[in-house]
Amino acid sequence: MIQIKEVKTGKDIKQFVELPFKLYKGHPYWVPPVKKEEINQLKAEANPAFAFCDARFWTAWENGSCVGRIAAIINQDYNKKTGRKMGRFSRFEVIDKQEVTDKLFETAQNWLSEKGMEAIHGPLGFTNLDNQGLLIEGFDYLPSIASVMHFPYYRKHIEKLGFEKENDWVEFRLKIEAVPEKALRLVEIIKKRNNLEVIHFREKAEMKNYLKEVFHLLNKAFDELPYVAPFSDDMIEYSAKKYMDVLKPKYIVVIKKDGVMVAFIVGLPSLSKAMQKAGGKLFPFGFLHVIKALNNPEVMDLLLTGVDPHLQKMGLPAILISELQKSMIENGVKYVETTGMFEDNLKGATTWKNYDHIQHKRRRCFVKDL
Repeated sequence: MIQIKEVKTGKDIKQFVELPFKLYKGHPYWVPPVKKEEINQLKAEANPAFAFCDARFWTAWENGSCVGRIAAIINQDYNKKTGRKMGRFSRFEVIDKQEVTDKLFETAQNWLSEKGMEAIHGPLGFTNLDNQGLLIEGFDYLPSIASVMHFPYYRKHIEKLGFEKENDWVEFRLKIEAVPEKALRLVEIIKKRNNLEVIHFREKAEMKNYLKEVFHLLNKAFDELPYVAPFSDDMIEYSAKKYMDVLKPKYIVVIKKDGVMVAFIVGLPSLSKAMQKAGGKLFPFGFLHVIKALNNPEVMDLLLTGVDPHLQKMGLPAILISELQKSMIENGVKYVETTGMFEDNLKGATTWKNYDHIQHKRRRCFVKDL
């Protein structure tokens, strides 16, 4: 018999966080998160997203063993922005047993209905910097730390409940080679013609001064995208603090026009293999794997790119990737993993046309009326 238990105590939270470590144990393409960070995300006193989100978490049990989990989230800011009463399911993990999935979703959907929601979609997190989407293609590739891994049967379980496709994200893997002279000349022409200033960083102190501007531009750049609500000052501070320790200044590029930031790109040496070795714990020894990965990158993850929407036709993405590419080549980077972009973002996809690349992963957001 399947029993559903609401997560309330510290012990409950730990069991919720531990489940994927049990499910994916030994899986070659699963990247464990940092357990402490995962635990803190579920606590209102530690996660500022609870200021504008309502959330509940549940685990499923069978014969004394945890066999599934799910979260339900209502992002009030996003619902105000869109004028729709949408609930989210999040952090869904389960054994291959449809009955468990059915009971988990029934519980989450009932709670969302009681809260007045009219539909449910997901997997979506508290914000768009939280994990989004269910992996439906690319199961034999190692994901970046900003991406996801799921078992193929998750999709079947969800679709059996009547969920349909709402949106897909696609991810690319690029091979990094020398920047063609023609591309370099074009970048220089665009920079001079539009009075653009490209800024590279050497020290974290320099970079830190720009972080709030980066998030404010992110708010502007992502405003029209699905699932996005503007970042509050508390969320900006929380997110900046979260990434500050691992960001490398030389892999961040900012573009200014007339003294105002209009575009940025943030690269991060891939930490996927390091996190596998760390096994969810940075201390006492996990951080050593992270430091080694940061200093000897062969693969680079593109964490974030933002461009002022009023300047989309100026060729700023080409400048960003070209400038970042110089740093990557100097430091021995051979491949780049992009984060997910919506499949209908044709402009974004054309940025990669000059690279030897593959589109190897696809994530889906599902939706269903309540």
